[in-house]
Amino acid sequence: MAKHTHASSRPGDIRRRISSNIKALRAERRLSQEGLAELAGFHRTYVSQLERCVTNISIDGLERLAHALGVDVIQLLK
Repeated sequence: MAKHTHASSRPGDIRRRISSNIKALRAERRLSQEGLAELAGFHRTYVSQLERCVTNISIDGLERLAHALGVDVIQLLK
């Protein structure tokens, strides 16, 4: 079975990218972690964990965050 690798991809890269995008978009909107959590239906500590790369997020969770931030899911992955 062939293993697909990308030259610049390392374990955790996408999680760090998502974390950085969440923080930046939240800051642009002047939202606290608590404010974003409320809009997305999450607990504040979960948003904090996402921003610190402590936990993973599901596709459904990404969709909820994107909706709360007013962006397409793709913006969280760029």
